[in-house]
Amino acid sequence: MGGCRAGRARSERRGEMTAPVSIEWEAAADLVVIGGGVAGLTAARTASLHGSRVLVLSKGGPTDTSTQYAQGGIAVVAPQEDSIESHVRDTVEAGAGLCEVQAVRSIVSGGQDAVAALTDLGAVFDLGRDGQISRTREGGHSTRRIIHAGGDATGAEVQRALNAAGLPVLFGAAACEVVTGPTGVRGVIAVSEQGFGVVHTPAVLLATGGLGQLYALSTNPSGATADGIALALWAGAAVADLEFVQFHPTVLYTPGGTGRRPLISEAVRGEGAVLVDSAGNSVTAGVHPRGDLAPRDVVSRAIAARMRELGTDHVYLDGRAIDGFAQRFPTITASCLAAGLDPRVDLIPVAPAAHYQCGGVVTDPHGRTGVPGLYAAGEVARTGLHGANRLASNSLLEGLVVGERVGAAVAERRDAPAEVTEIRTRTMPRVARAALQQVMTAHASVVRDRDGLDEATERLERAVLRSMSTRFTQSVRAATGDCAVLAPETLAAQRIADLEDGALTLTARVMLLAAAARTESRGCHTRSDHPDSDPALRHSIPIRLDSDGHPDVRPMAGAPEGPLLAVRLAADPDAPELSIAVP
Repeated sequence: MGGCRAGRARSERRGEMTAPVSIEWEAAADLVVIGGGVAGLTAARTASLHGSRVLVLSKGGPTDTSTQYAQGGIAVVAPQEDSIESHVRDTVEAGAGLCEVQAVRSIVSGGQDAVAALTDLGAVFDLGRDGQISRTREGGHSTRRIIHAGGDATGAEVQRALNAAGLPVLFGAAACEVVTGPTGVRGVIAVSEQGFGVVHTPAVLLATGGLGQLYALSTNPSGATADGIALALWAGAAVADLEFVQFHPTVLYTPGGTGRRPLISEAVRGEGAVLVDSAGNSVTAGVHPRGDLAPRDVVSRAIAARMRELGTDHVYLDGRAIDGFAQRFPTITASCLAAGLDPRVDLIPVAPAAHYQCGGVVTDPHGRTGVPGLYAAGEVARTGLHGANRLASNSLLEGLVVGERVGAAVAERRDAPAEVTEIRTRTMPRVARAALQQVMTAHASVVRDRDGLDEATERLERAVLRSMSTRFTQSVRAATGDCAVLAPETLAAQRIADLEDGALTLTARVMLLAAAARTESRGCHTRSDHPDSDPALRHSIPIRLDSDGHPDVRPMAGAPEGPLLAVRLAADPDAPELSIAVP
């Protein structure tokens, strides 16, 4: 399994390890992939084809990924009446001035080859009456270029095809830390039912998905806890654009519902459904030329404004005029029926919910971060594709294209030293998840303002001072308060939950800092106290941790990520200006 060696045994080449935690298992690989969705498994497959030993760490099971729940499809340039430049224009328009145009063009250009590789794996896409791949249109797109599978189950088909590739995956395993040295990445500390383990590797790909669990309502699975953001920051990498969280305009609303909510795909509006309020009036009329197919940030704000105006907590989607609704959208139909609704005859109650993080770990279009050997791809990464607002269905495209590129790029690390010889104890502030979600939902949701951000920051920082712990929890107290011998799976689950809460806590602090620093409204970041865009802020704001582990908006002198971002933007004549000082 990717060079896995069970137990405490070490090869003769490896020295003794100094660690504050008992290491129960070890493994070695040329690439460790953290995350089992589209970006991670695509990279793992490509790296394997290039001769690399690969090990994938996945917290959950084979389908516990954001990819599994992606309904809309894959945005890929159509062979007729479309072009790469048209797709680039749509993406840049949605990105509200923060897309890196060269990165957009690079990733969009790789779409057709990436989809062909997926088809070669056995993925089956829906066909039209002419026998060709069927395409639909979604919000922000100027033409029908979205391919889909199973009607509204594209992500599930992509996940199925990649899972069938038979890649080495260690399920139920979470990464605690990416270990680095003078030459970059040296390994990963992980935890599973077998206890704490070490994987010696010169290359790590963060493909952990998003941060939806920061909020009480989300379309993301329970494992979307910002693990990759925290791992990258702890390893010394930079993140950017975390203030841009896309709230999907239309998730199925049920009174009192929390956690992951069923998504009502934009493709439903693409097929003719319209948004109306309780009086039957259009929600988006006069808001944007594309109406209900405007970019998601526009539609989410329009819904939020109408709900505030009427004092309600939802609006409606009317899809009753769509022929063959149940056949075109079987997953959505099943969700509605489970809630006692028939979309063929009933209005569908909908509301915005946290859906996608547009920013993330700063990388180039090949997934490289500023830390040698550390890569990021998929939702966790900030490649420059999405800017201030992701264009619908560009996420699976990005995961496929950049994942494949990372799989090829890791060959550059094969001769790098890869041995973990020391594990240090590191503190990890950790706030209770329910309390954190309440704060973030109340003050850092669709619409924000200074007072709310200040209150959220103050409440979070007070909680942080009371909640310091370590990432390597040896024992877990039972509900009685006494240390108990727990079943391995129970102990692993509690350790992973603690890590997740630590990652969410750090990411919330970073997001609040970024949202406070961006004193404007742009893309899917809306400040009611700064309703207009500010040309002086038409740039990304890199954030890293200072020497005390606190988020800092000023990249430190000599930090690799600052120059990485600055050089790329300076070299791109179509990119936004970077008007802050970056060393």
